[in-house]
Amino acid sequence: MQFSRKQLRALTWWMPQSPDFARDAIVLSGSVRSGKTLCLGLSFFLWAGACFSGQSFALCGKTVRSLQRNLITTLLPALRAAGLSCAVKSGELRVRCGKRENRFYLFGGKDEGSAALIQGVTLAGVFFDEVALMPRTFVEQALARCSVPGSRFFFTCNPEGPDHWFYQTWIKPENPRVLKLHFTMEDNPGLSPTVRARYESLYTGVFYERFVRGNWVAAQGRIYPFMQEDRFGYEVPEEPCARYAVSCDYGTKNPSSFGLWGEVGNIWYRIAEYYHDGRRDGARTDEEHYRALEELCGSRPISAVVVDPSAASFLEVIRRHGKYPAVPAVNEVLSGIRKTGLALKEGRVRICRVCRDAWREFSRYRWEEGKEAPHKKDDHAMDDVRYFVSTLLDRPPQVAAFCIAR
Repeated sequence: MQFSRKQLRALTWWMPQSPDFARDAIVLSGSVRSGKTLCLGLSFFLWAGACFSGQSFALCGKTVRSLQRNLITTLLPALRAAGLSCAVKSGELRVRCGKRENRFYLFGGKDEGSAALIQGVTLAGVFFDEVALMPRTFVEQALARCSVPGSRFFFTCNPEGPDHWFYQTWIKPENPRVLKLHFTMEDNPGLSPTVRARYESLYTGVFYERFVRGNWVAAQGRIYPFMQEDRFGYEVPEEPCARYAVSCDYGTKNPSSFGLWGEVGNIWYRIAEYYHDGRRDGARTDEEHYRALEELCGSRPISAVVVDPSAASFLEVIRRHGKYPAVPAVNEVLSGIRKTGLALKEGRVRICRVCRDAWREFSRYRWEEGKEAPHKKDDHAMDDVRYFVSTLLDRPPQVAAFCIAR
C-alpha cells in the first residue's frame, strides 16, 4: 500500500520520534476521496495496539451503519494485512496486536439524544469519522469519557460552513496541541488522474469548494447552477417504463408539486408533473389533491408515492384509498441537496422538458443569504425532486414497499 507524505504524517504523528508526538489530537479535514479515513483509521488502531492493552476505545460515525460501511469494511483487510487480529461482534471489535488486545465500541452520533449512548464508559481514545455531521453534545460527551492517561483524539471530516461549531472550535483557533492537516484528492496516491477528474466534474458551487477543494465556505447563489435546460433537459422516453414512482411536496395555501418518475435502463426520468399554487388558484382539499395524483398516474403501476413527511393528513388519504404504497420522505435538506446535485450531474435522474414548473424553479432555487438553508421560495418542485432522490433512488430499508416492488 502506497502513502503520500501527508498520509504518512497522519499515520505516524503519535510515535515518540515524530515532531507531532506532544499533540493530543489530530484533525484531517478536506476533500472527498483524499484518503483521510483509511490512513487515520490505520493510525488509530496501530497507536492503540502499540500503546495500550486491555483498554476500551470508541469508533464514532453519524450512524453505526455508516461507520461500518465507510470505515470498518475498508479498514479490516488493511489491519489484517498489517498483522493485527480482528474479531467482530455486534457493536464491538476486539483487535489483537502481538500480545496486546483492546476493545473498540461502535457508536452512532446522529442527534442530540445520542450523547446518552456513550455515558458511563471509560475510554483511552476516540475516533470520529465525519465529525462535522455529529452534534456537538455527542462529540463532547465522547471526549469527556477519555480519562485514561495518554488518551488521544482522532477526527476526520469534509468541510461544512464556516459557522459550523467544529470549525469554530477545533480548526479555526490556533492550538499547538492539535495537529490540523488539510487534505485534497492530490494527497491520495491511490486515486488515478482520471478518477480524480471525474469527481471534480460532479460538484459545482458550494459543494465544489467543500468537497473538491476542501474549503469551509458559506453557501451562496444558485443551488443547482449547472441545471440549464439546453444541457440537462430531456424528452420523455417511450413508455412503458420498467417502474414508476411519484414524489410529492404538499401544500394547502403553499404550492403542491407532484413529480411522476419512470425508470428506463436504470435511469429515472421525471416524465410529468402536477403543480398547484393555492394562493394563486385557490386552496384544494386533500381529496382534491388525491384526485390530481390519480390523474397524474393514470393507469400506470406505481411502486411507491413518497410524500413530504409533514403532510400527515395527505399520507393518510393515500393510504386510506389503498391504491398506492405511500411512504414519508427522508427530509435531510443539506445532504439531500448534495445527493440530488450528484444524481443530476451523473445523469441517474433526468428532468424532462415537459416539467415546466420544475425547470422554472431550477432557475430560481437559491441559498438563503447567510444561512445553510435554501431560500423558502420557488422550492416546491425542488423539494419533491429531493424527496425522490433521498428516499427512493438509493432505496433505504424503511421504504419496504418500494424494495418489494423491485
